[in-house]
Amino acid sequence: MAKNLAEKSTGKVVVYDMNVAAVQSIVNKYPHVEAARTAEEVAEKASTVMTMLPASMHVEQVYKGLETVVGKDHMLIDSSTIEAQVAQDVAERMMAKQALAFDAPVSGGTVGADKGTLTFMVGAPSQEAFEKTRPILSLMGKNVVYCGKNGTGQVAKLCNNMLLGISMVGVAETMLLGAKLGMDPLLLASIINNSTGRCWSSDSNNPYPGAVPGTPSGRGYQGGFSNKLMAKDLGLAMKAAESAQAHPTLGTMAAQIYAQLSNTKDFETLDFSSVYKWLAEQENNNNDDSYNKSAAGK
Repeated sequence: MAKNLAEKSTGKVVVYDMNVAAVQSIVNKYPHVEAARTAEEVAEKASTVMTMLPASMHVEQVYKGLETVVGKDHMLIDSSTIEAQVAQDVAERMMAKQALAFDAPVSGGTVGADKGTLTFMVGAPSQEAFEKTRPILSLMGKNVVYCGKNGTGQVAKLCNNMLLGISMVGVAETMLLGAKLGMDPLLLASIINNSTGRCWSSDSNNPYPGAVPGTPSGRGYQGGFSNKLMAKDLGLAMKAAESAQAHPTLGTMAAQIYAQLSNTKDFETLDFSSVYKWLAEQENNNNDDSYNKSAAGK
């Protein structure tokens, strides 16, 4: 996202991240990009501030610091995926400082971030205020959507990611079944991606290694959107569902599966498409257990 801002914007770009090497790599490449030592320093040097953080507690912590330096000339856009209520509370605190505040979580993954094709789901104080975000968000995404008041961007993101988790588990189970039944997995993926079963989890991030070039499954599930983050997002979706007295059956199952994945050794940081590998291992373990019980019975 910072790379696209650096390449497409005409003004100065100020960046901060705990990963110093990542900051230095973009500063070295673009002469108009400047490194900051803190998030507060970013706000001191730039009137438009974008944040992308792992969880609600990180957003609350960072914005507590930003609250000390922002004012009426600031526009604050948070693209983290967090609880809708936290997004609303943070926005209220920023607007008490006369700054404009927005929640604008994204969809499109690391590929979309790199190519500048993300979808931004924006919660805003008003339609008029939302339009002020479009010029900068359009530098990083192809779709910038007004979802309603502050917090609704997070609602859209949580619903989207619940479906994403469900669909990835479904595609993984489908690919595993096809392989076990003797179908060429690459041919099966091609058929699905030209049939009614087509979805992003199959045509853009297929969990079977080699089915779609350039996906995490083809590089040992490294990179991409981690199981830990998917578990976090599904947990937020389940918490939201409980508050709304909703009972999403498949969403609950997906949340349970990714909670297990995020707590399984060697799976926590892998891309969430590695659910295919995890399911395959579960099946092998179950088959081994069945064989051992049968052998013991004999």
